[in-house]
Amino acid sequence: MGDGQVHAQRPAPRPVLHTRDGVILVVGLVLGAGIFRAPQLVAGGSSSGTMFLALWVVGGLISLLGALCYAELAAAYPDAGGEYHFLGRAFGRRAGFLCAWSRMTVIQTGSIAILSFLVGDYVATLVDGADPRAGISAVVAAGVVVALTLLNVAGLRQSGGVQYALTALEVLGLVAVIVAGLVIAEPAPRIAGAGAEASSGGIALAVVFVLLTFGGWSEAAYISAELKDRRRGAVRTLGWGLGIITVLYLLANAAYLRGLGLQGVAGSSAVAADLMRGAVGAWGAVAVSFAVMVAALSSANATMITGARSNYALGRDVPLFGFLGGWHEDEHTPRSAFLFQGAIALLLVGFGAFARSGFEAMVAYTAPVFWLILFGTGAALLVLRRREPAVDRPFRVPLYPVVPLLFCGIAAYMLYSSVAYAGRGALLGVAVMLAGLPVLALAGRGRAAALHPPVARGTTWAP
Repeated sequence: MGDGQVHAQRPAPRPVLHTRDGVILVVGLVLGAGIFRAPQLVAGGSSSGTMFLALWVVGGLISLLGALCYAELAAAYPDAGGEYHFLGRAFGRRAGFLCAWSRMTVIQTGSIAILSFLVGDYVATLVDGADPRAGISAVVAAGVVVALTLLNVAGLRQSGGVQYALTALEVLGLVAVIVAGLVIAEPAPRIAGAGAEASSGGIALAVVFVLLTFGGWSEAAYISAELKDRRRGAVRTLGWGLGIITVLYLLANAAYLRGLGLQGVAGSSAVAADLMRGAVGAWGAVAVSFAVMVAALSSANATMITGARSNYALGRDVPLFGFLGGWHEDEHTPRSAFLFQGAIALLLVGFGAFARSGFEAMVAYTAPVFWLILFGTGAALLVLRRREPAVDRPFRVPLYPVVPLLFCGIAAYMLYSSVAYAGRGALLGVAVMLAGLPVLALAGRGRAAALHPPVARGTTWAP
């Protein structure tokens, strides 16, 4: 019995998601706590309010470049493996395996740990002003991982319903901040010459933090096989999702700028809380803390949803990880993949608990590997366009090859910047990624040939 027959008989993802489901997932992933933390750093590298807002527009446009590349790949090669599938098809099974291994051990699980620590940090500060490093943060982070894992094991209907609720709450929280800054707060006094003198290094660092705040849109690739609209669902999901995010980010930063002024934003360690405190009083700052926690929970849950799907795809294709390849059709969920992902995330929470700052340790651990995979995926589009010109592409990147080349250049710069920022922490994440090579060797060349499952529209790929 051939591999194609085996895959055909096993339970697999079915197209059950509407475009609006994908949009909610993208918004929930991207609209995390970054918009409550990054503006201070972006303002510090801006010479004026106009530049400050323009940098957020630039971040949206750069993200759109990447989204266009991902939309073409997702429409042409829909698969639960997402980037793992694209990289494996373009560069061979080793590249694909390293991507899936990295997501399983570094990117997704590290991101879940980051977001869980963020919830823990805020809970710790709300409980009698406790120091987040006192142990409360790690305990709460572990509880978040366990609770969200069990929620997703229950099924897509349950986790999807919670995702809708969390996304609605985080959007409402950000809208409240926007209204407070644009309508309620007194305009901050204009100070002549306010703002730092713009330098290339300051602007570059500001763009780094803007792009980190926009991060997460690429996860839409992992639900491509479950979208009902196979032809236009991916581009609509990414387009609408990023459009909503960009508008909300611009309005939020305009609110910060009006209520606090550029210097006030640059000098604030909690820009949303300071704005709300000035507009409606002390209770507004407390409300912002809850809004940040909701945003982190929303992003963590959405990250779990997409992360488990790449683990499932790895288990489906590689016998060594076959225990991850089960798909429960009734609940539309890969339960074993969720449980395994949760266990690794808990281990990373434990690692972060012994670091000086769990949140910062996890950022240093994940960022370089994340940008390396984005760079590789942009390059995969260039390779597959040349190698497989006959494949049906319902959506094609406009201005090809300029758009993917620009995206690859930006991703390469972000890779360099994240390594420079992370220092030794980056080495640990890269070392864990490279540890996948001996694991692949253990899988065996013959058995790992299953890394090449049948794909959409009757095409197949070879080593």
